[in-house]
Amino acid sequence: MKKIATLSSFVVLSVIIFSSCKTAQVTNALNLKEAGDIKKAFSSINEAVDSTNEKSERTINWPHTWEVRGEIYQAIYQSKKDEIKKLSEAPLEEAYNSYMKAIELDTKNQYSKSLKLNLTLLTNDLSNQAVEAFNNNKYLKALESFEQILNINNLSIMESGDIVDTVYIFNAGLAAYKAQEYDKAIKYYKEAAKYNYNGASTYGMIADAYQQKKDTLNALETLKEGFEKYPDDKVILSSMIQIYLNFEKTSEAMKYLEMAIEQDPNNASYYLAQGTLYEKLKMEEQAIEAYENAISNDSTLFNAYYNLGALYYNKGVQQIDFANSIPAGNNQKYMEEIKKADKWWEKSIPYMEKCLELKTEDKMALESLKNLYYRTKRMDKYNSVLDKLDER
Repeated sequence: MKKIATLSSFVVLSVIIFSSCKTAQVTNALNLKEAGDIKKAFSSINEAVDSTNEKSERTINWPHTWEVRGEIYQAIYQSKKDEIKKLSEAPLEEAYNSYMKAIELDTKNQYSKSLKLNLTLLTNDLSNQAVEAFNNNKYLKALESFEQILNINNLSIMESGDIVDTVYIFNAGLAAYKAQEYDKAIKYYKEAAKYNYNGASTYGMIADAYQQKKDTLNALETLKEGFEKYPDDKVILSSMIQIYLNFEKTSEAMKYLEMAIEQDPNNASYYLAQGTLYEKLKMEEQAIEAYENAISNDSTLFNAYYNLGALYYNKGVQQIDFANSIPAGNNQKYMEEIKKADKWWEKSIPYMEKCLELKTEDKMALESLKNLYYRTKRMDKYNSVLDKLDER
């Protein structure tokens, strides 16, 4: 019986000694960190996880070893001393990886409470790092930090429940977009949109990311989805109209333009776009009315003046073509039709002159006025325009 008791005592003593040996180096590293000796703590903890070090067999698979390593690397990030900062090029990434390793090894959740606290502190550091990187145009670095925060928030030990930090999700999308990682930008923007973050603007940003990928179809579908959710948003509506205009989908563009004008009847750009569409549809009277509406809502809108002036000018040219089609010998009819052309050109002149008033060096306006003055026999003004064109 005595022999058995002695053997049992030996086994217990061996376990205690082994456990003590196992914790000694890690505890020493932690104490050094707490005492402010980060350099020695750094060296000590990395010996404890060095697979080529025979002594690390006792510590390399212990969750707390990796947790302490994470704390030490966070301390490196937080240090103001250059000699400490030089210890690691990416201290927060090392801290993140260390805590993830600790969670992996902590199968019995012995360290879940302390890990949760440390990960919460790490989230704050990662957030600061992400903002700094973003402000310095290091968008990939910012994206990496935001993604690590999102991964931390999704860990079961964080017990976040139904709480979703949409700010980090959206910022991850923004950093991804700036880094030209458009697939990731779309992923995070869509996630933010699920929670109505940033309202209609998020749908516009998703569509823009699709446009950067030359995926106009998905861009348009995204805008439609956004429009259904936010039917009063002018930006989404304008973006949809622009896509339809770009692809010459006239009827679709007109439908949404009418909606846009109903929402914002004083928006001159909508009338301008509408006038352009009416011209394509050969509906000249409606086009004239639309351009006039554009001008009445914005007296400085160059394109509205120019388009209306060009419409009248072209009507005059068409009238000349018609006059030239009259059979020879019917001179009276010919002259009557020629005079009609002059009336169209007279209508065009004030609009083209207004264009030149708004943009005194615009070549299109000068060329148009040169032709108009010549056709209406206003030679003084014609010569004046010629002089300006020569100066150019």
